[in-house]
Amino acid sequence: MNVSPFPERIAALRGVMQQRGIAACIVPTADPHLSEYLPAHWQARQWLSGFTGSAGTLVVTPQFAGLWTDSRYFSQAERQLAGSGVELVKLNVPHTPQHVEWLCGRLHAGDRVACAADMLSLASERSLRERLAARGAELVEDDLPGETWSGRPPLPQAPVYEHPIEYAIRTRAEKLAGVRTAMREAGATHHVVSALDEVAWLLNLRGSDVDYNPVFLAHLLLDAQGATLFADASRFDGALRDALAADGVALTPYAAAAGALAKLPRDAKLLLDPAQISAALAHAIPEGVALVEAPGPISAAKARKTAKEMNHVREAMRHDGVALVRGARWLEQSLKAGQRLTELDVDEKLRELRGQQPGFVSESFSTIAGYEANAALPHYSATPESHAELEARGMLLVDSGAQYLGGTTDITRMWCLGETTSEQRRDVTLVLKGVIALSRARFPRGASGQQLDALARAPIWAAGIDYGHGTGHGVGYCLNVHEGPQSIRPPRSGQHLEAMDAGMITSIEPGIYKPGRHGVRIENLAATVPAGDGEFGEFLAFETLTLCPIDTRLLDLALLDATEIAWLDGYHATVRERLAPLLEDPADRAWLDARCAPLSAARAA
Repeated sequence: MNVSPFPERIAALRGVMQQRGIAACIVPTADPHLSEYLPAHWQARQWLSGFTGSAGTLVVTPQFAGLWTDSRYFSQAERQLAGSGVELVKLNVPHTPQHVEWLCGRLHAGDRVACAADMLSLASERSLRERLAARGAELVEDDLPGETWSGRPPLPQAPVYEHPIEYAIRTRAEKLAGVRTAMREAGATHHVVSALDEVAWLLNLRGSDVDYNPVFLAHLLLDAQGATLFADASRFDGALRDALAADGVALTPYAAAAGALAKLPRDAKLLLDPAQISAALAHAIPEGVALVEAPGPISAAKARKTAKEMNHVREAMRHDGVALVRGARWLEQSLKAGQRLTELDVDEKLRELRGQQPGFVSESFSTIAGYEANAALPHYSATPESHAELEARGMLLVDSGAQYLGGTTDITRMWCLGETTSEQRRDVTLVLKGVIALSRARFPRGASGQQLDALARAPIWAAGIDYGHGTGHGVGYCLNVHEGPQSIRPPRSGQHLEAMDAGMITSIEPGIYKPGRHGVRIENLAATVPAGDGEFGEFLAFETLTLCPIDTRLLDLALLDATEIAWLDGYHATVRERLAPLLEDPADRAWLDARCAPLSAARAA
């Protein structure tokens, strides 16, 4: 019988807390780059609790340990935290406070709260310090988990490589010049960049330090003439070091970033985003250096893909669609032949088929293959210890994606495995109606994703149903599958409404989740494109990029009106036109034809 190591780890942390006089320790999901997905070296929250989800905060006091996470991970957290001594605290549930609010309600004057400064953004550190001070408590910026972490993984040291100019399109020098222009316009002499995807995009470099994200660990400091890249030179071959030097980029060890900031001239004006720089790095900046606090220019530029980049994305979508068609046909054939398959087999097969496509780099996230009730968990993850065997009935949700040199994909499809219920077909149809409603939207330039979110929810709301996640996220270009600045989600108090703009790629993925029964999500990626202008200004629209059939066997056609059926038929005609030339096997083309058959003709008959 395996004994959970987590109670012992929590006890060791409490021992250090007692020695230091610490009343509570906060362990966020973060690294010095404020990344969503972390190298193993910074997965302290997971090491202490056993919870592997990508979002959550651990709080440990002498008497309590709790993991705050949202509805995407409730079931996963309940399973993984069992026996750990850590309780699940469900976020966004009525009467459940956020972790800082909960903590402040229990602190006393003179209490000390510890959190590693490299796991807090400057903005969140300021807020936390202010809220603790209101209770008479003090923030201590110590990495207590690190002091108890035996066998902590080292920092990754994989090679860094150049993103070929054929795909990068704009040269490193051109991008650097654009950022320096933005710096001058902001009144800044220097700019510090810590977000890994921003560093990678700006310098046309890629790496493999973070699973599924082709980035590498580095900070970057820009001035009017040159740039310092804080990344160990041993990770770059000689030709790449020379190319960087020719563009005025000097390589300095990764650990030297704070020291370089500490040496900034007193008359420097440093552009930084308080939400995108760690408190640890910010604290190195000398007093007297003027801070220009604003979102940096890289995020906005990176989000707006050029026409040539978008053409590469469209081609990547074709090859991704080929892999998906072959995977779906394999699934149907295997089940029909009576072969035993599990959710893990679907994951493995898609990885194999995508790996055969030109320009493939890696998966863009861990595949979610959820059969029946498992699909009701939005971020479900099948494991060798816990997974379902597929049967020739019901439906399978598959959310997967890949990194290609020419783009990043992310798609969710529902596949019919056999007999389904009227409730399942209704729910799939409602979700599709939401996808169609948002995909057909035409909106004025300046509209935000927060304004558009309700379009996807309206058909689902009409049935008295809602879903607990956002409708869409930005997607990178051979970079992170989740990127900003845009998103499509309900408005939040105090949240900046980022405008949608031409060249952005955003997911459209409404869902319905019924625990213990089934889950539904359909996801396409869409490009924001110009849609004409006139008396009331410029308008934008969405171009659907994802190319893969939507399984019409799972639809209740009576719930679709003529315009919705026309949209679906038009989409399937495009899928067939774009994918058929790449399918060499006649059986694959025949499968595609069957899945893309027009519904309007069937309905008329």
